[in-house]
Amino acid sequence: MIIKKNNIENNFYINISLSFFDEKTEKPTGKRKSKARSEGNVANSKEVTICLQFIIGFLALKALGSYIFEGAYDILSFEFPLIGDIDVIFNETYISRLLLYICGKVILICLPIALVIMIVGIISNVVQVKWKVTLKPLKPKLSKFNPIKGMKKLFSMNSIVEFLKSLAKMLVIIYPIYSVVSGELHMIQTLLLMDLAQAFIYICNLCIDLGLKVGLYFIIVAAADYAYTKYKHYKDLKMSKQEVKDEHKQVEGDPHVKGKIRNKMMQISMRRMMQEVPNADVIITNPTHYAVALKYEAEKGTAPVVVAKGVDHLAKKIKDAARENNVEIVENRPLARALYNTVEIGNEIPPELYQAVAEVLAYIYRLKNVV
Repeated sequence: MIIKKNNIENNFYINISLSFFDEKTEKPTGKRKSKARSEGNVANSKEVTICLQFIIGFLALKALGSYIFEGAYDILSFEFPLIGDIDVIFNETYISRLLLYICGKVILICLPIALVIMIVGIISNVVQVKWKVTLKPLKPKLSKFNPIKGMKKLFSMNSIVEFLKSLAKMLVIIYPIYSVVSGELHMIQTLLLMDLAQAFIYICNLCIDLGLKVGLYFIIVAAADYAYTKYKHYKDLKMSKQEVKDEHKQVEGDPHVKGKIRNKMMQISMRRMMQEVPNADVIITNPTHYAVALKYEAEKGTAPVVVAKGVDHLAKKIKDAARENNVEIVENRPLARALYNTVEIGNEIPPELYQAVAEVLAYIYRLKNVV
């Protein structure tokens, strides 16, 4: 009983050890990559998309500055005269129309910027992962609600990386704001001395310049995140040697099953070949190791055809079948070897063997009193 227990413990230890060392060291196969892509598991850096949207968005604001200013000026110039009008303020019909007007103007002002940001987001994702729509990531998974997995994620490497990214983004935002504001502090103090239009334009230009500067610093974070995302995605797709073997079996089929199929096909082919032996005109042997069956149909005007061939045991079976069906057997060692090595079953003999085969066939025909 003690020996049995020790054996079980040893086996268990060996299994654990083997599974521990079965690390994912192999490159991901094409099937693995394709499956991951179909499931929405791709190397897509969100920081790159946010960075591009941030920079292009502020560039669009700068390009459309006059359009935005005119729209905002129309809204303000329309609202300010109504502030002291009590009849208008407490009129429900007028207020509802005023709100619709303001909402419409705001939508028209923001729409170009929103379209630009949306297009940049789509292009950024397509460039990173190509175009392939899948809804699998949207399917609910019960594993996402597992509290144990949730706790593991809190202390995983991904959590550390996300924390470092958040810290880097904070520094990227704080430093440009501090540098720009400290440089423009003397101008900010004079805002109260400016009229409304000048102050509005100055603040807009300051915000745009600040946004562009933050975006340029943000490129560093986006580039680092893109490199890490590609590396992590590749690492997650790597496979163990056992996984590669299992996938190979699935794609190519089990070697044992393939071997059985191959043997079955060989048996069928051999059976068909042996069925042609009784129809042959002559069997050329060497005499013990090689046997080649030839059939010649003069009316077709073609060269003789090899209908069966074999060595050793198969050669003996061909000769036995020939004797049972009264097919002549001729010993010609060099010709038997040449036919076996150069002509496949079902093919005609090559021209360089015409003379030798013709002599054999002539001999057979003389025996049968055909000539």
